[in-house]
Amino acid sequence: MDREDAKRHRDLPLKTPTDLGQSAVTDVTGALNALLADVFTLYLKTKNFHWHMSGPHFRDYHLLLDEQASQIFAMTDDIAERARKIGGTTLRSVGHIARLQRLSDNDGDFVTPDDMLAELREDNKTLVAILRSAHETASLHNDHATTSLIENWIDETERRLWFLFETTRRS
Repeated sequence: MDREDAKRHRDLPLKTPTDLGQSAVTDVTGALNALLADVFTLYLKTKNFHWHMSGPHFRDYHLLLDEQASQIFAMTDDIAERARKIGGTTLRSVGHIARLQRLSDNDGDFVTPDDMLAELREDNKTLVAILRSAHETASLHNDHATTSLIENWIDETERRLWFLFETTRRS
C-alpha cells in the first residue's frame, strides 16, 4: 500500500466495501442496531430474572432462563458483524443501547416468578415483531444474507416464546 492508498484508507477506516447502495446500508444498519439494542436489553433482563428467580420451580425456571439467555447473547455478535459486513457501524456503549432500545428494562427489587416469565414472554413476542420489521427492511434492499440470518432468529425467538407461553399457561 503506497502513501496515497494509506491516506485514502485512513479517510474511510470503517468503510467496508459492499454492493449495497448507501440507502440500503443506512436503512439495514439502522434496523440492525435497533435490533441489537433490543437483544442486549432482552439478554440482560433474562439474566436478571435468572439470577433473581425464587420459589418452588426455581431449578426448572433458572435453567430455562439460562438456556434462553445464552441463545439471546449468541445473536449479538452476528447482528453487529452483519452491520459491519455491509459497511455500517454498530453500537458503541450502554448509552447507545439505551437510546435505541424499544424493550423496557425491569429494575424491580422483587418480581414474582410468574411475572418474570410473563414479561419475558411478551418481550419475546415483541422481539418477533421487531425481527419481522428488520426482515422487511432488509428484503426491500435485496439484502438476502441479512434476511436469512433474521429468519433463523425469528425461529429461535418463536421457540423461546412458545416455551414461555407453555410455562405460564394455566390449565
